[in-house]
Amino acid sequence: MQSKPVISIQDMVHKKSILKKTECLKWLVPVIDKNAEITIRIVDSEESKSLNTLYRKKNYSTNVLSFLIDDTSHLIGDIVLCAPVIEKEAFEQAKSIEAHYAHLIIHGALHLYGYDHENKKDADMMEAKEIKILSGLGFKNPYLIEESKSR
Repeated sequence: MQSKPVISIQDMVHKKSILKKTECLKWLVPVIDKNAEITIRIVDSEESKSLNTLYRKKNYSTNVLSFLIDDTSHLIGDIVLCAPVIEKEAFEQAKSIEAHYAHLIIHGALHLYGYDHENKKDADMMEAKEIKILSGLGFKNPYLIEESKSR
């Protein structure tokens, strides 16, 4: 039995991966169980759009998609991150790339555990959990940053 989560990173966009396993593990430990196996895949806009269209019937690239593979004995899942969308959003929201990746990896992991934001009550619950986890990791509330930028 393993004592910590297994994280794999597949960076399909950058020549040198922009995410390190150690930082992803640090971001995920407050969310996932110790036996979880997570693959983080960084993709381009085309792959993101293709996956979003196929699985969510939404014909556009999106920042993060989560795919639960198995949760019978322990959680196994994939988090797919779209680099161009994340970079654009980070710039527009005046966030560091690191802070935005941390937020979206945590957001994606929470989806693997059944959290969603389909209605206000669920969105509020999910956002509160994200804010608490991010704060514990030294990151600002990502939703306040977005709100202040849009005013």
